[in-house]
Amino acid sequence: MVFKFQKATLSDRSYLLELRKSTMVKHLENSGQYLSEREHDIRLDDEYDCSHLAYFEGALIGTLKYKSTDTNIEIMQLQIAPEHQNKGFGKGIIEQIQDRAGTKSVSLTVLKDNPALKLYLRLGFKIVGEDFYEYHMVSKTKYQGKYKS
Repeated sequence: MVFKFQKATLSDRSYLLELRKSTMVKHLENSGQYLSEREHDIRLDDEYDCSHLAYFEGALIGTLKYKSTDTNIEIMQLQIAPEHQNKGFGKGIIEQIQDRAGTKSVSLTVLKDNPALKLYLRLGFKIVGEDFYEYHMVSKTKYQGKYKS
């Protein structure tokens, strides 16, 4: 699988807000976090310029918010639209990022009750810290060769 990422514009904001709520509210509430509409807005708008729409074979399947430095790629959000879940897209996106990272580490946080935790562990991420709600994870494994830039 090869995914394409297009930088989100302000006209994508309503789609991203609905995607966020449809994919995250259940996990947030399971962790004891009941966010107001305003709090969802604040989280969406935080570093909005790092938001990208994720496409597979021309179809919009979700969003990836990330930032890259010389040594790390931080995955800030990965959300797959409900109608596209359980098709391997989340796994494929993470593998593509790991492959393209080269020698950079890849970091992310995951809610402790989110089923994605098992996926991240299978993909080589290690828990390097935690706070009340989330695990902080890093993958330093260079993924081998599927997605050359």
